[in-house]
Amino acid sequence: MSFKRTASVAALLCCALPLAGCGGVLDPHGPVGASERLILFDALAVMLAIVIPVIVATLGFAWWFRASNDRAFYWPEWAFSGTLELIVWAIPALVITFLGGIAWFGSQALDPYAALESKAKPLEVEVVSLDWKWLFIYPGEGVASLNQLVIPVGAPVHFRLTSNGVMNSFFVPQLGSQIYTMAGMTSQLSLQADQPGSYAGLSAQFSGDGFSDMHFEVRALPADAYAKWVADAKASPSDLDTSAYAGLARQSVDRPTVYRSVDPKLFDAIIDQTAPAAQGPAGGKNPSSSRGGA
Repeated sequence: MSFKRTASVAALLCCALPLAGCGGVLDPHGPVGASERLILFDALAVMLAIVIPVIVATLGFAWWFRASNDRAFYWPEWAFSGTLELIVWAIPALVITFLGGIAWFGSQALDPYAALESKAKPLEVEVVSLDWKWLFIYPGEGVASLNQLVIPVGAPVHFRLTSNGVMNSFFVPQLGSQIYTMAGMTSQLSLQADQPGSYAGLSAQFSGDGFSDMHFEVRALPADAYAKWVADAKASPSDLDTSAYAGLARQSVDRPTVYRSVDPKLFDAIIDQTAPAAQGPAGGKNPSSSRGGA
């Protein structure tokens, strides 16, 4: 019995292994992530409506036309059937039509430039991807944070995103909508967290030696806790001016850091490429590790 139980558990783990990397996407905590999961489930339902009958029919044909079944017939001269051809081509065409419709209407509804419907005022956050870290600027609060994004629960967050160097990709799987960041231009995205918690954020675009460490934490806090975080951030000892940003522009893997003030023109300077430039390729060397205080 112990062997059978162990074998059953191993079989279940093997079946679940292909979904190991999808836990965040399939466990959304915001309206955008929930809508994306619905698109995935709708597409899965359409495909299973074809896949399951095909699998059953394959097994049924193999069983019926087995060598020992004398009742199975065989037409050696058969070559063409217009009815079968219509079925064979019509079903895939309908599947593609349904999948295309789901993808089209679903993606149009999730336009990253569209604002989320909410009674709460959106929080504005400016995002800069660096080598190999994420910088978050809160223009309304006048603070900034490195490798840590703190947002209020239940309020839309409007992001403006850019890069100070190579192209990168901003992605919080449980909140939804991966979007690229590119130097000299901005993209936009609106997300919302419906539940308090900590969510993993990452870069989904390879950008060099330190790419594997280019993660950030998203902390969704109740309104009073978010206000306290802003107050604590304003009491931190670090300022984000041009000199401090020049240090961030160097290739490094940094710990989360909070800045009590930020140059209000810094984000526009990064877009205009008048801010200190990215260091660029390090000749294959490993990134230096900068230990900033939280």
